[in-house]
Amino acid sequence: LAQKWNLECLFNNTDHRTDLNGVDQLIVRRGQPFSISLYLRSGSYQPGISSLDFIAETGPQPSEQYGTRARFGVSPNIDTSTWSAAVTSPPGNTVALSICSSPKAPIGRYTLTLGQSGKIEFILLFNPWCPADEVYMDNEQNLAEYVLSQDGIIFRGSSKHPIPTPWNFGQFESGILDICLRILDMNPKCLRNPGKDHSGRRNPIYVTRVLSAMVNCNDDKGVLLGKWSDGYEGGVSPLFWRGSVEILRNWDTQACQPVRYGQCWVFAAVACSVSRALGIPCRVITNFLSAHDTNSNLVIERYVNEKGDSIQSREMIWNYHCWVESWMTRPDLKPGFDGWQASDPTPQEKSEGVYCCGPIPVKAIKEGELTFKYDAPFVFAEVNADIVTLMKKKDGSTSEVTTTGLVGQKISTKSVGSDTREDITHLYKYPEGTESDLLTPNASAGNFCCGLSGIGCLTFWLPVLTTLTHCLSNIQPLLWQSKAPICSKLLYKKALFFCTPSSYVS
Repeated sequence: LAQKWNLECLFNNTDHRTDLNGVDQLIVRRGQPFSISLYLRSGSYQPGISSLDFIAETGPQPSEQYGTRARFGVSPNIDTSTWSAAVTSPPGNTVALSICSSPKAPIGRYTLTLGQSGKIEFILLFNPWCPADEVYMDNEQNLAEYVLSQDGIIFRGSSKHPIPTPWNFGQFESGILDICLRILDMNPKCLRNPGKDHSGRRNPIYVTRVLSAMVNCNDDKGVLLGKWSDGYEGGVSPLFWRGSVEILRNWDTQACQPVRYGQCWVFAAVACSVSRALGIPCRVITNFLSAHDTNSNLVIERYVNEKGDSIQSREMIWNYHCWVESWMTRPDLKPGFDGWQASDPTPQEKSEGVYCCGPIPVKAIKEGELTFKYDAPFVFAEVNADIVTLMKKKDGSTSEVTTTGLVGQKISTKSVGSDTREDITHLYKYPEGTESDLLTPNASAGNFCCGLSGIGCLTFWLPVLTTLTHCLSNIQPLLWQSKAPICSKLLYKKALFFCTPSSYVS
């Protein structure tokens, strides 16, 4: 039996790159060994004779079925592919242990039972330095920027004049990691079924989607309340925030009541702070002239009167809009879509009944894979939507003008290792008017009628033909050759949308 133990927090936290959180508690990353020392009360440990068994548990209802409970013993060598332990000291009354978690283990708070010697507690995080972890990133400069850096730049302003705004993410500030874990614990999925939710925390896709919902408070005890009009009485103007730390601490100390107020860059910055704290590489993205499509038809309908004055519409073009990208693999999709995944914590439209958005591979947006999870049509429209301006005349008639190429300009993020702006528009879409652009979306529509016949085929093609007729009716014959690509692109968009099964469209 152990009389006491040493968790070697200074050594372990430094080795696991968590020492910026402090060294008063053990914080380790999954799939990487850590060391503890046991001081035996009597006798000595003899390999092959003495036995040591371990039980690692997380969540209120740990279960081997859910992967939230693991039982393992001492092995000759550490196996980094699963929970394992090995003795690294010679026989004696002090036992040095090397312990490794599974690289697929759920993140969060753990207890580790050491046979009959008692329990220790530690926090387990995602490990972007571990090749077997879904968030693995193989570039040290990128890891320094997207995981370890606590200061950053968010771009605002306009497409003609992007303005860099400093932001303190503060993911390693005192108490922030505890608050981030509390955010996970307060999400409705955890409150409904904590066992299943803690099991889901092995998956960065699941965690990122939860954070997308929990940074806003529209459906839950989320962090921020958004406000885009009138004054900001009873709270702080979004323009006055300079970092995430005060926001997160206010939410924590105010019994999980939403902090007032946020707008897109504040929502995105807080989501970035929480993601980095949990070990997910993350960055804030700014999309200038960003579309808000409310009905997933990939077109922004704007209504004006005969004077050109706007008439109220839920669909709009923002001067800029911010979201986040998180780095991970996508084993739930076909190969080729690992890497940066876009998610948006600003509450705009519901997804699966909740105000959240993503994660969706950035490459899926570029390639027009609109059936991919999650929320591909909405994000695609943010950077690609065409604008249809409808003028309502006094006699009740309307006229239309379609504008392409305006939406989605100078998509920006902070450069690695410097405060300069990196333009990543090319990651989201092909240059306007190129052949690749015209063939996006390119998801296969099956046969001519998407497998439908009779009235089903007619129902599918009617809105597509309406779109084509709209193009033709607004183009003079001599201009057809130059404008045909615009119609082609719009037709492709409409055809894909109406051919997508409703179950795949959020």
